Amino acid sequence: MEQRDYLALQNKRINQIWKEFVRTAKSFDISKQVVWEAYTRVKANKGAAGVDEQSIEAFEKDLKNNLYKLWNRMSSGSYFPPAVRMVEIPKSDGGKRQLGIPTVADRIAQMVAKIKLETELESHFHEDSYGYRPGKSAHQAIGKARQRCWEKAWVIDLDIKGFFDNLDHDLLMRAVVKHTQCKCLLLYIQRWLTAPMQLAKGQLQQRVKGTPQGGVISPLLANLFLHYALDKWMGREYPGIQFERYADDVIVHCRTENEATCLKEAIARRLNKCNLELHPNKTKIVYCKDVKRKKAHSITQFDFLGFTFRPRLSRNREGKFFVGFNPAISQKSAKAIRQSMRKWKLHLKCNRTLVELSRWINPTLRGWINYYGKFHKSALYPIFNLLNRHLSKWATFKYKKLKEKQRKASHWLGRIAKDNSSMLAHWAVGIRPAIGARRAV
Repeated sequence: MEQRDYLALQNKRINQIWKEFVRTAKSFDISKQVVWEAYTRVKANKGAAGVDEQSIEAFEKDLKNNLYKLWNRMSSGSYFPPAVRMVEIPKSDGGKRQLGIPTVADRIAQMVAKIKLETELESHFHEDSYGYRPGKSAHQAIGKARQRCWEKAWVIDLDIKGFFDNLDHDLLMRAVVKHTQCKCLLLYIQRWLTAPMQLAKGQLQQRVKGTPQGGVISPLLANLFLHYALDKWMGREYPGIQFERYADDVIVHCRTENEATCLKEAIARRLNKCNLELHPNKTKIVYCKDVKRKKAHSITQFDFLGFTFRPRLSRNREGKFFVGFNPAISQKSAKAIRQSMRKWKLHLKCNRTLVELSRWINPTLRGWINYYGKFHKSALYPIFNLLNRHLSKWATFKYKKLKEKQRKASHWLGRIAKDNSSMLAHWAVGIRPAIGARRAV
């Protein structure tokens, strides 16, 4: 059976289950329609299995009964979330970040709560809060930060130390109560906050603070916490100060260095009252240096959402070059992309054609280009030229006439790129191998 036919049968089966599931719905606080919507969102987001090692595919084998059990327990108040599976991922500074992976059923339950709570919260959030919100994006935050760096010369690059791991549960629940009196939501959010973490060797670790990164509802709760801890406080105490916040990544714009220094200290005091702490080494005051700003300062760049803001050579509409303060892909992001390319080990995929390789890697390439190519796209050229060299090396392994002739392979690849520029996503934006010798394989 072909993949397309299999998916069609799978979708038909799921639609039948949906009709049977809704037909028996009762009028409870949580409707079956909301549970079904939550399931479809979780399925679209994919994700790893939790402590029960059940994948989404395994959950769907008994979809109707699994959804019914979840709805019945949630609507009656008898749902207790299982432990979250702890996974450690490396950080750029050499440390490790802990992620908490809920089970599939728990992700659906959290999505139900998120759907119900997000509708109420969205209208209250600050216009310069961009993270994990419908209609908001990282590109919007970066674009606004770029514009404001042109207007104001100083920036505070805030780094909240261990934000997700240190959220105060009592303060967070007080914020939740301000916006909902739904007993089910209050009950389950409290249970999710205190659900234990299962470590790698199976031990359970109790939690008295924090909300696990990896949880469906965690970003919404984090936004709510910082809405009161920072956003509303800034609007009340410093109404003239502009900022961009994407979850716990915050950029604050100031007119003078003295204003930035005083404000940094005030924000530190405010966060301390909320049981949070600014990272002493990563929080910094940055001078947005450009062609008109000549002041000497030790820090003239900062990273925000995978981009580095710093003085860069730019060209205006008349074609004249000048130094502007602009974002481009950061060195950390570029390094991560290069490492991903190396892990593909393209030179060992000699059993695949170039067309097959393109189908395999193009979705990832388009994602990188669409995100990092939004600002200062030329910074991507060295990265994707490296990919062209990997492809040339693949050609030397695949074709005898190109064996150990990297330069010749690069020219051969360049001619293919010229005639088939849409084959690979980076070729389509003009990052192609150079054309040299005319002889083809």
